[in-house]
Amino acid sequence: MTKADIVSSVASDAKISRREAGEIVDLVFDEIRSALQKGDEVALTPFGRFKVRQRKAREGRNPKTGATIKIPARKVPAFVAGRALKDAVAGGRSGGGKKSGAKKSGAKKSSRKR
Repeated sequence: MTKADIVSSVASDAKISRREAGEIVDLVFDEIRSALQKGDEVALTPFGRFKVRQRKAREGRNPKTGATIKIPARKVPAFVAGRALKDAVAGGRSGGGKKSGAKKSGAKKSSRKR
């Protein structure tokens, strides 16, 4: 799905023009970007959270020369999916990944006669 697909969907669902829907989608993205630039977290319950993670400085290798280089610390955007999104992607499974039912034995039985 592309941004244009989202704009089309918003326009048809809200019964507004594609131009108006495009402006709304742009405003939402701008607000998320602005909050992340300030270091804030954006929580869209139950969809998920956008946040900024700090990556530590580390050493890496130039793949062409093999020389060791220093990779500076930096901030990166991250997304953490909410339970509703995880369940929807998993096919509507409920329970949030908790195991239930009887435990299975770790040993397999052989189907071969001895």
